[in-house]
Amino acid sequence: MTVKDLEVREQRLRSLHADNYADLLRFVERRVPASEAEDVVSTVFLTAWRRLDDVPADPAGARPWLFAVARRSMANQSRSWLRRQALDVRLAGHSTAEVPDGARGTAARVDLERAFRSLSVADREVLALIAFDGLTSDQAATVLNCRRTTFAMRLARARQRLRAALDDTPATTSPVKDHV
Repeated sequence: MTVKDLEVREQRLRSLHADNYADLLRFVERRVPASEAEDVVSTVFLTAWRRLDDVPADPAGARPWLFAVARRSMANQSRSWLRRQALDVRLAGHSTAEVPDGARGTAARVDLERAFRSLSVADREVLALIAFDGLTSDQAATVLNCRRTTFAMRLARARQRLRAALDDTPATTSPVKDHV
C-alpha cells in the first residue's frame, strides 16, 4: 500500500467519523450506560478502519453498516458482562456447596473469595476455565487462543499468585466475640 493509498483511506475514515460520530454516540447512549458509550463507538471506528474495504462507499450504505457494527459490539459487551456475572454466581455457588457450614469454613471461603477477587481478570479467567468450567489444559488453551504450553505457564503463575494472595489474607481461627 502506497502512502497515497493510506492517505485516501485515512481521509475516508475521517469523513465517516465526522459524518456519523454524533448520531452513532446517541444511538449507543440509548442502549448502554453513558460511561461505556464512547468505548463502544471507538470500537466501531476501529472495526471500520480494519475493514474499510467492507464499508459501503455510499454514505447512505456506510451509516447502517456502522450502526450494525455498534449493535454487534454492544451485544458482545453485554455477553461478556453476563459471562462475568455468571462466573461470580458459579464461584459463590461452588464455594458454598463444597465447604460445610461453620465459622472456620466460612472464614476460609471468605478468604478464598477475597484472594480470588484480588487477582487480575486474566488470572481469574485461567483458573476458572480449569476449576469451574472443568476444561482440560488443551481445551482451555483453545478457548484463550494460545498454545497449551503458554496456557500451562499462565495457569502455574495464576496458581502462584492465588497462593500468595491467600498467604497475605489473615487466617481466622476463632470467631470474633462481641464486646459489650
